[in-house]
Amino acid sequence: MAQSRPVGVTIVAVLAWISGFFSILGGILLLISGLEVASMSREALIIAAVISIIVGIVVIIVSFGLFRGSNVARIITTVVFVLNIVNAVVQIFTGTQSLWTALLSALPSIIGVILLYTKSANAFFNR
Repeated sequence: MAQSRPVGVTIVAVLAWISGFFSILGGILLLISGLEVASMSREALIIAAVISIIVGIVVIIVSFGLFRGSNVARIITTVVFVLNIVNAVVQIFTGTQSLWTALLSALPSIIGVILLYTKSANAFFNR
């Protein structure tokens, strides 16, 4: 009998998709309007925007693997979520985002990592 997908995994897949969408949107908005930020060079902003867009696309693609129970998708999602958390911390210390903005942007990733490694999620991915 096939292991049914835990609600937590479904939540993470949806959060991953939403996170990927906002990563793409943020990268696009950075390209459109962020080129006047004094604390970063134009080249650094463009690089950050392109990376944000690429990461967003990867996260959306991988989120579909989570629905199917792909352990590779879980690992990739975990890595991306951890990178999102690290990025939020870096943004706090570089002053590119306020503390609350950075924490709110990291929250879905923190929740996602926790939900990906519950007992029921481990059973689902290791079937």
